Amino acid sequence: MADIDERFYNPDNYVNRELSWLEFNYRVLSEARDKNLPLFERLKFLSITSSNLDEFFMVRVASLKDMVHAKYTKPDIAGLKPSEQLEKIGVKTHEMVAMQYSTYNRSILPALKQNGLCVVTTHADLNAEQGAYVDEYFRENVYPVLTPMAVDSSRPFPLIRNKTLNIAALLQKKSGEEDLEFAMVQVPSVLPRIVEIPSDRKSGRSVILLEEIIERNIGSMFLNYNVVAYSPFRIMRNADLTIDEEEAVDLLEEIQKQLKKRQWGEAIRLEIDEKMDKSLLKILKRELSISSGDIYEIGGPLDLTFLMKMYGLEGFEHLKAPKYVPQRVPALMNEDDIFTNIRKGDILLHHPYETFGPVVNFVKSAAKDPDVLAIKQTLYRVSGNSPIIAALAEAADNGKQVSVLVELKARFDEENNINWAKKLEKAGCHVIYGLVGLKTHSKITLVVRREEDGIRRYVHLGTGNYNDSTAKLYTDLGLMTCNPQIGEDATAVFNMLSGYSEPLHWNKLVVAPIWLRNRFLKMIRRETQNALKKKPAHIMAKMNSLCDKEIAAALYEASCAGVKIEMVIRGICCLKAGIPNLSENIEVHSIVGNFLEHARVFYFENDGSPEIYMGSADWMPRNLDKRVEIMFPVEEESLKEQVMHVLKVQLEDNVKAHILKPDGTYEKPDKRGKVLVCSQDQFCEEAVKNVEAELGKMDPVSNRVFVPVISQN
Repeated sequence: MADIDERFYNPDNYVNRELSWLEFNYRVLSEARDKNLPLFERLKFLSITSSNLDEFFMVRVASLKDMVHAKYTKPDIAGLKPSEQLEKIGVKTHEMVAMQYSTYNRSILPALKQNGLCVVTTHADLNAEQGAYVDEYFRENVYPVLTPMAVDSSRPFPLIRNKTLNIAALLQKKSGEEDLEFAMVQVPSVLPRIVEIPSDRKSGRSVILLEEIIERNIGSMFLNYNVVAYSPFRIMRNADLTIDEEEAVDLLEEIQKQLKKRQWGEAIRLEIDEKMDKSLLKILKRELSISSGDIYEIGGPLDLTFLMKMYGLEGFEHLKAPKYVPQRVPALMNEDDIFTNIRKGDILLHHPYETFGPVVNFVKSAAKDPDVLAIKQTLYRVSGNSPIIAALAEAADNGKQVSVLVELKARFDEENNINWAKKLEKAGCHVIYGLVGLKTHSKITLVVRREEDGIRRYVHLGTGNYNDSTAKLYTDLGLMTCNPQIGEDATAVFNMLSGYSEPLHWNKLVVAPIWLRNRFLKMIRRETQNALKKKPAHIMAKMNSLCDKEIAAALYEASCAGVKIEMVIRGICCLKAGIPNLSENIEVHSIVGNFLEHARVFYFENDGSPEIYMGSADWMPRNLDKRVEIMFPVEEESLKEQVMHVLKVQLEDNVKAHILKPDGTYEKPDKRGKVLVCSQDQFCEEAVKNVEAELGKMDPVSNRVFVPVISQN
């Protein structure tokens, strides 16, 4: 038995999480390369691969570099030391960037031109009319915003902000001095990067990038010099915040201080034009203290995230997927208020197929309802102009007890969350800034209402953030309930978060970091025991990432016992699927589609009495050990069937799904002779049909014949 246990934990049976994440970004890139997709959708996916890679470097690569600097050598789940991980990441990302630009240059640009959008790749290709237009545009709109910076004995090398696009130049005095001087100018992010220019109507529309316009006119910024060479460059800095919460007197203040440092962290990646002058590169390499392995020579425009702006150009709707409008929730399609509807029975929400409106309405109604005494909510990421924040402020203004936990440590949303926290405090809300050493990632809202038969608690629990903007793009599930036991647990959650105490027991909810890991392991091992006893044993799970070794080892053990394990994992998956005598009973599907898969759902067969849970946690150490997460049961039979349907359809997807192979790579399933199933499209169609069916049930008026009363005289 010892041998078997050792096999389950053997590093050879795991994939490094960073390399697994890069496989995910390859899956996104494969959508950009898919010629069956509308052209502008391909632009969008190529842009996403670029922004994904930026964040990956700023956080994950930065963290590994910190480990190397600190001489940390502990191997990861796959047995790789930080330095070894960086080496493999370097090889893989250079390959990926080459594929990104091959896709852009060889496939996207010609297809755009064919469809009436010419992207002028170099200012040398402008005709006389376009050149005159661009020069005028530069004088009127660009030149006044630019700040050229020279470097000499009195002017040190400038501090270059994270992710900014810049143009470096070598200058020579017109007086004939031989010495070359370095100068640079930042491409201003306040101006549009895509500039439309005159074009021949027959060939459609033409655009050029802002940096090309600046390069064409670079001489006008250095009038006493000849510009010997110029080239764009972009740097990525370490943006991983290090906050000592134990020592921080004021967490709010400490995070604000750290945010400023993010712009000036260690340079960890330098992107340059592949034709950059060697002398220019030598200066940048020296001044930024960057190694050759961290330099990316690019054959095209730096920072492909501009393609998302191109996707937004008007007039190309025929080259985009039809816009989907989130549908109404059938259970709420009546004249009753939200609280009356919840009292009728639990309500399942499936976004973005169904609108996020009921969640916003839940908080808005509570803010206005004179019978509501208190509203308590956790906020991790909220939108720029959040109606939920406005409703919470209104509730406090209306004299209700409002408690809000705003997670200040939500990565890259820290600044946004600080602003909201201050506004809520000013409005009279009691704001809690999370727990020391833990991120609060759970999604829960509690409304306490005085009713005829006493106090009743209404609860919303979700797998996604309270963000009305991302709710149109992320697939998530939510539950609205007034189950007294869940209400009691919800009160206990907020008491725990505000520092009162942890409860002696939980009724229905399972909460990390103390209880959730053990519950998952217990349920996986229960399936293992059932399989060994020849009882029905089956696990289905849907999540963003799986990289927890203890959970993965338990799944390996379950697979070997004969448990059928089917998982839909969007991103990182560190276990290997389909390996004989280890994971032959494990299947892993990854769906990359128009919406970002984000829900977490867990199904356990339990010897014919299935249990279904949803929650905010992935199977990752950080979710199970370092965050406040909530898993909640789905208990009403009709809702369990709906959740099962979601899992089954996703597992049948053969259009947008990729299947994990034993070697850690993914491939699309063979569709030959099979009925095509695109789960996201199917859920859109079903949501529309559900609304139509509900309207049919509730609208006797459409069948009514109006007969006029005719005078008998």
